[in-house]
Amino acid sequence: MEGIRSPAVAGSFYPGGTAALTAMVSGLLADASAAEPVHRAAPPKALIVPHAGYIYSGATAARAYAGLAAARQVIRRVVLLGPVHRVAVRGLALPGVARFATPLGEVALDQHAIAAIRDLPQVVDSAPAHAHEHALEVQLPFLQSVLDDFKLVPLAVGDASPAEVAEVLERLWGGPETLVVISSDLSHFLPYATAQQTDRATAQDILALKPT
Repeated sequence: MEGIRSPAVAGSFYPGGTAALTAMVSGLLADASAAEPVHRAAPPKALIVPHAGYIYSGATAARAYAGLAAARQVIRRVVLLGPVHRVAVRGLALPGVARFATPLGEVALDQHAIAAIRDLPQVVDSAPAHAHEHALEVQLPFLQSVLDDFKLVPLAVGDASPAEVAEVLERLWGGPETLVVISSDLSHFLPYATAQQTDRATAQDILALKPT
């Protein structure tokens, strides 16, 4: 597998320059670490993080990523899932490239892990689905800042059932070396109070491991 997926939203969703991006992400992570700490018995296995521009959602994302500090040298694979916004896809789409690039450098894809899911009918290749998709890209500078060395399994999720997504995750779940990151802004286009209620209920269902 060859090819590089170049950044599509650098300079719009986040700074396009290496120094400016490093400074912004470092500042967001420092602020998150200085806030009231979240006490965990172990580093998280999975994160749900937003994918708006950093000026809107960076502080929230940083709060999640700051919790990975203890696993910096443990996590070696990140399974990254996010919704498609521009290109319709049936199933879960791989990008068909070898690396993803950001202003902070390149991240290699985990070809061994990708090979383990290629036989699933809901897993497809779609470079167009990834080419201009921001939901996955905006997570990478945070991951590059909080992890030492990792490989990526990027999946752009389109029309897929919960069972189909679960089947993919079961194959990729791994142990403490694998982190699952789900890029989601949760509810959209709702009045603020309604969105708070809806998202709070969603969070409670997730914590209760309650499928809906």
